[in-house]
Amino acid sequence: MKIAVVGATGMVGEVMLNVLKERNFPVTELIPVASEKSVGKTIAFSGKDYTVVSLATAVSLRPDIALFSAGGNTSLEWAPKFAEIGTTVIDNSSAWRMDQTKKLIVPEINASQLSKNDKIIANPNCSTIQMVMALAPLHKHYKIKRIIVSTYQSISGTGVKAVKQLENELAGIKGEMAYPYPIHQNALPHCDIFEENGYTKEEMKLVRETQKILDDKTIAVTATAVRIPTAGGHSESVNVAFEKDFDLTEIRNILSNTPGVTVQDNLNENSYPMPIYANGKDDVFVGRIRRDESQPNTLNMWIVADNLRKGAATNTVQIAEYLVENNLL
Repeated sequence: MKIAVVGATGMVGEVMLNVLKERNFPVTELIPVASEKSVGKTIAFSGKDYTVVSLATAVSLRPDIALFSAGGNTSLEWAPKFAEIGTTVIDNSSAWRMDQTKKLIVPEINASQLSKNDKIIANPNCSTIQMVMALAPLHKHYKIKRIIVSTYQSISGTGVKAVKQLENELAGIKGEMAYPYPIHQNALPHCDIFEENGYTKEEMKLVRETQKILDDKTIAVTATAVRIPTAGGHSESVNVAFEKDFDLTEIRNILSNTPGVTVQDNLNENSYPMPIYANGKDDVFVGRIRRDESQPNTLNMWIVADNLRKGAATNTVQIAEYLVENNLL
């Protein structure tokens, strides 16, 4: 089982390598891939050293699976080249997510859509993954009409440059800026670029990807995405209106029995999800579960997950596991 990790020296790429090792994925040969400036460096994986190679070299080595986390432009150019030689690409960028010919997969929700013909598979956006993990089982029971989501997103979602900006600000050092403003002691309502409708690309990902993953374009979604100075873990305030009424105890039971979801919702013990707790974990944490008393059939929840793990690397590796387990390579 030859596995290429494209973007192996980046933040998500490094977590992908850790997750592959932690989950004992059957890697017989690792092909770490990065930009030209990193070619020739070595990466340690499971007690062996591997040399970082270029994309062209990686294609020539004909991997079984290529896990991509190297940006949209790289994915648009190179994913088809891997697919042409029979490699199955699982792409963590936004490049293929809304392509109607490509599957957008959260394994716990819709992995059954996959077939051997899917050679480029899209991994959803981090903020979308954690939200739909909690909402998909509830949608089956009560049918979602509308979602209002406000996000509180970690700077790690922007990458190494943003983490360095915060570190510099904490140390009082002037350095390169990932954002147009300071992030320390601040909150930026500006995740990704602004689109013509006044929403950011991140906000529109929550709209479009949710409808695609849940396979229901009738679900109305509106989002506000905010970057906050936390180093790991995205948080979301989610207000969801259902067609059917619900019982809060039943809601908690459904979520508690959903693989990959952990309910933290004991107010007597001040138990609720926080990024400091979710950091380094694979589950999606849900709490502050309560009825919206301003209108019928409506629920409020607080959803937190590690954006580099379930929001990116873990979900990618889980897709690869499903392909192997179901002989879809």
